[in-house]
Amino acid sequence: MLLETPIGPLSLRASSRGLTAIDFGGEAVPETPLLLDAATQLTEYFAGRRLLFDVPLDLPNAGFRGRAQAALSDIPYGETVSYAQLAALCDNPRAVRAVGSACASNPVPIIRPCHRVLRSDGSLGGYRGGLEAKEWLLAHEKRIRGNL
Repeated sequence: MLLETPIGPLSLRASSRGLTAIDFGGEAVPETPLLLDAATQLTEYFAGRRLLFDVPLDLPNAGFRGRAQAALSDIPYGETVSYAQLAALCDNPRAVRAVGSACASNPVPIIRPCHRVLRSDGSLGGYRGGLEAKEWLLAHEKRIRGNL
């Protein structure tokens, strides 16, 4: 399924158990009820009407990478943490590069908000969807959070 958003098209994929991927760009896949639910939740997020997601996920959570990716969901809407802070939250404060790798390979950006992770100096760092998209997402959340 391909969803048009303010940061460009997102391709959504799922198994029978849950959402498996959100890709920037990509190709459309046939719609399923689960993909339609995910698309609705993302549309609500972009409209400023959704702060949390409850779409089922079907993701590997093994090892440090899985723990770090799961911990992304604990970062509150409209807030940011550094890669070092996320490593510490995962009980491995020296694993800053591993956290960066986990963020870069996050299969479901936005749902698991890797855009909320910044460098220790406050600069953006990287983002699979591009820095312009990361800037937009952070500004969007800051604007919506300021209106709550």
